[in-house]
Amino acid sequence: MTLAEHLATFVVRSSYDNLSEIACQQLKIRVLDALGCAIGALDGEPIRLIRAQIEDSGDTGRCTTIGGWQTAPDRAAFYNSALVRYLDFNDSYLAKGETCHPSDNFGAVLAAAEYANRSGREFLTSLAVAYQVQCRLSDVAPVRAKGFDHTTQGAYAVTAGVSRALGLDLAKTANALAISGTAFNALRVTRTGALSHWKGLAYPNTAFGCTHATFLAMRGITGPLEVFEGNKGFMDTIAGRFEIDWTQEDLGRVTSTILKRYNAEIHSQSAIEGILELKQECGFTAAEVTQVEIEIFDVAYHIIGGGEEGNKTIVRTKEEADHSLPYMIAVAMLDDRVMPEQYKPERIQRQDVQGLLKKILVRPSEAYSQRFPNEMPCRITVSLSDDRVLVKEKRDYEGFHTRPMRWETVVQKFERLSGPYTDASLRLKIIDAVADMDSIQISYILRLLAKVQVPAT
Repeated sequence: MTLAEHLATFVVRSSYDNLSEIACQQLKIRVLDALGCAIGALDGEPIRLIRAQIEDSGDTGRCTTIGGWQTAPDRAAFYNSALVRYLDFNDSYLAKGETCHPSDNFGAVLAAAEYANRSGREFLTSLAVAYQVQCRLSDVAPVRAKGFDHTTQGAYAVTAGVSRALGLDLAKTANALAISGTAFNALRVTRTGALSHWKGLAYPNTAFGCTHATFLAMRGITGPLEVFEGNKGFMDTIAGRFEIDWTQEDLGRVTSTILKRYNAEIHSQSAIEGILELKQECGFTAAEVTQVEIEIFDVAYHIIGGGEEGNKTIVRTKEEADHSLPYMIAVAMLDDRVMPEQYKPERIQRQDVQGLLKKILVRPSEAYSQRFPNEMPCRITVSLSDDRVLVKEKRDYEGFHTRPMRWETVVQKFERLSGPYTDASLRLKIIDAVADMDSIQISYILRLLAKVQVPAT
């Protein structure tokens, strides 16, 4: 058997009975978190542009978008995935050489489960498969240092989850993995330098393409089964050699994923919590700040601190702002929160935050780098105009796996994000449906999501 066939065997054999009680509950928490992020993104600029594009195509289909209109499975996967991802508020997984957002798979698995009229149990199982594949490939086959985006491993994860939701057999699943793994190897330039809308749309595009590829495999289209180990395959050209014994894998990796407390890039979470705690404890104002120094682990420094992925003191757009640690710390000090409203164009461009972010220095720490990803450590030193120097050290934040976010906290996050587009009755029905997902049909949740109010264009 090829490695793609070994992976396909894992996908096909996975069942709801393989999910532990803890893993099932954590999946439900992430589903509700993803739905809050998705509904809260309905008025985003690229989301409106995508709606216009899909509406202009004039097609109809069997799958529901959040907001109610029907389209083809691959387009539903793209649109709903774009909603989950746009705010950059959804979950994450930290491996030593890779960071990914496993709920990026949600939209595609949802579309496939609706198409195949699956139960909530089957949906949860399929989503758990996608989580497991993406996280484990991030562990053993990181690609960021080679110049490729984490959506590269995501191609296998989306395909695994969609194949499981459609109920494909081993041969068709293996061919779907082969097609997707060959076709969708994205460049990391998506997240370096001057950031664009594509930062939030790269994974939805992978969801779109891989859903399409999986449906082709369902019809009988074949792909290069030696996609992993073959001549000029994934190992040869991108990842290098690695091993995963898929016969030993379970569906528990979801319990190692983490949630965001703040609407900010994942590696910033402990630093944001730290600056807000320090401000509350010591009572200073942003106007008193002369300098902020942040020592942090190398991954955070390189991605959001001004390291190898570009200058983070030039902030003009939402995409640049939520990947700039200086901006996020500055706006937290000014507004006492980091939520979607902190990324409105008028907030980003205001002189108070533009001036303050230039007083923030970020440095990598070798000691902290050694503690990542088991911790998310940082030290914040704030110098004030009255000569006080305040220091705060952090090792984690609420939402990290050492301090997991509770169901009740995620409900509050969902309520806040979805509030402008739903009434209280609908929100309660969605929350209850997610809590009872293992005893209902997935179509019931889609009927509720169809009632969400889409903003007028």
